[in-house]
Amino acid sequence: MSEKAGATLHMIDLIRKKRDGLVLDAREIGFIVAGTASESIPLEQLSAWLMAAWINGLTIEETRALALAMRDSGEKFDPSRLGKQAVDKHSTGGVGDKTSFLVAPLAAACGVAVPMISGRALGHTGGTLDKLDSIPGFRSALTLAEFEAVLQQCGAAIVSQTPRLVPADRVLYALRDRTGTVECPGLICASILSKKLAAGLNALVLDVKTGSGAFLRKRADAEFLAALMVATAEGAGTHTVALMTDMSQPLGRTAGNWIEVAECVELLHGLVPVGSEDLRELSLRLAGWMIHLGGRTETAEQGYWAAAGALADGTALKVFLEMVKAQEGDLTVFDDLKASHKPGATLVLEAWKTGYVSQMDTMELGWAVQRLGAGREKAGEPVDPHAGIDFHARRGARVEKGQPFATLYATNETMLAEPVDRIKRAIALSDEPPEEVPLVSHVFARENAERYLQDTSSS
Repeated sequence: MSEKAGATLHMIDLIRKKRDGLVLDAREIGFIVAGTASESIPLEQLSAWLMAAWINGLTIEETRALALAMRDSGEKFDPSRLGKQAVDKHSTGGVGDKTSFLVAPLAAACGVAVPMISGRALGHTGGTLDKLDSIPGFRSALTLAEFEAVLQQCGAAIVSQTPRLVPADRVLYALRDRTGTVECPGLICASILSKKLAAGLNALVLDVKTGSGAFLRKRADAEFLAALMVATAEGAGTHTVALMTDMSQPLGRTAGNWIEVAECVELLHGLVPVGSEDLRELSLRLAGWMIHLGGRTETAEQGYWAAAGALADGTALKVFLEMVKAQEGDLTVFDDLKASHKPGATLVLEAWKTGYVSQMDTMELGWAVQRLGAGREKAGEPVDPHAGIDFHARRGARVEKGQPFATLYATNETMLAEPVDRIKRAIALSDEPPEEVPLVSHVFARENAERYLQDTSSS
């Protein structure tokens, strides 16, 4: 062992090293992560290191080392006993982004195991677990043994992170939120991938949002993050692709909790309500890639058509209902979707003038949904399962003054006024229709992701 390899490490030295723009090796990154998980490194030192990393950035090697060290900081799930390839999907977050309820049963119906570890709403984006909580009795906090049992039975399970899964990430993420160091590509990448890699995935499909409702609103920032995540996950042995997808308007026609679940159940029944076409199409594309990377088809296009078949013949719906039942959800709520929706207050917002819906500030619309009671400003706050917005007009549609534009559902009537104002500010109505925006604008796989990163670093 070399002197350097065996030298005693001190956190203050690693802070200085990163502060000065130098690169940490895997052993040094591992020391930081181990100290984070064991709580042996003071929070003020971790905060200082995070700020140094935010200012100077993390190299691809540092990012990969951080993701792997955080993956190994706690317990991990082993899907090998399932007898199938384990594939998951992760979205960088958006408004009305409910594809998990479709892609998980679609991929599972086509022979792929989908161990999906999801999160809750914070800020303007919705949370998968909050939406599932709108199903009475549904239990997302499963042990790893229970997680495996549901996967064996149904092929798919959507659960919350266990207390012992990637504990270092929970500490660092909370610190990043409090120290203004969230928007760092390397830290974002390592945080996301550490949880996905801890699930033992064989493959991963990333849905990276672009546009006004995306977490990273600049196209170049979103592209860099997508390429970085693909290259990092591939380097860790997980086949990964990233689809750059449009978030210049809410996905589908609903944004909230129960109403998003209900929209997905309608699609699983084979219906295609007006305004849900993009949700159906994107879900089939994401599921197609999952099925392909899971080894069930030779191409993603063949995976798309396999998913379409599972949607048409009802097998995906069967998987979804079996999963909900296995996780103790009450299936009777799906007998009458409208009757199961019980908002505290309802308001139909009429179009305030005639014109084409030419632009949507989707982040502002997400805040409108949050203010109705469907989201939270701080972790741990309760959400209203029945609050949200049903949009009756999409981007590019022509509306006449006085026609219904959106239906708002709030916890109570006093919570309706601010969201109405936000919607009016967020929507631009013009004399001419807008240019069409592609639903999927680019796909990063390993080769073009690594090439993109090389070109970016040399420019």
